[in-house]
Amino acid sequence: MAELKTLSFAAASGRVGMVLLIGDRLVDWRMSRKASTSPGAAAVYATRLIEDLRPDVVVTEAPGVANCKGEHSKAIVAAIASVARERPLLDISTPRVQRHADKYAEAAALAERWPDIAAWKPKKRRFFDTEPRSTIMFEALALAQAVLVSSDSRGA
Repeated sequence: MAELKTLSFAAASGRVGMVLLIGDRLVDWRMSRKASTSPGAAAVYATRLIEDLRPDVVVTEAPGVANCKGEHSKAIVAAIASVARERPLLDISTPRVQRHADKYAEAAALAERWPDIAAWKPKKRRFFDTEPRSTIMFEALALAQAVLVSSDSRGA
C-alpha cells in the first residue's frame, strides 16, 4: 500500500506555513507571507500547492476552537480548509493541542523527530521580541503529527 501524502497548513499574523509528509517522512516545508495577506490569497496558495503536490490528506486547524488566533488568521485557515473541502481528498480540521511547555519546546521536540527542519527551529524569544517567523512551520508540523498519532492509535 502506498504511503499517504499529508499536506498540513497553519496561519499566524503575517505568514502561512505548510509541511508535506509522505508517510511519516517530512519531505517539504515552506512559509509564505503573500498567502497571509487575505483569504483569497490563501485560497490561491492552497489551490496551487494541492494541485502541484497532490496530497491525499490536507490538515488545518479546526475553526471555532478556542485559541489565541486573531480573526484574520482564522479567516486564512478557513479559506484553506474550504479549498481542501472542494477537492477529492481527505480534509481534516483538528484542534491545536499544546503538548509541550511552550511552542519553543514543541519546536525542539519536532526538530529532534524530523532533523531536516532543525535549521529552522526558532530560538526562544525575549518578552519584547516579536515571534520568530519560522514558528508557523512547526505549528503546521504539529498539526500533521497530531493526525499521524491519531491514525496510528486507531490502527490505520
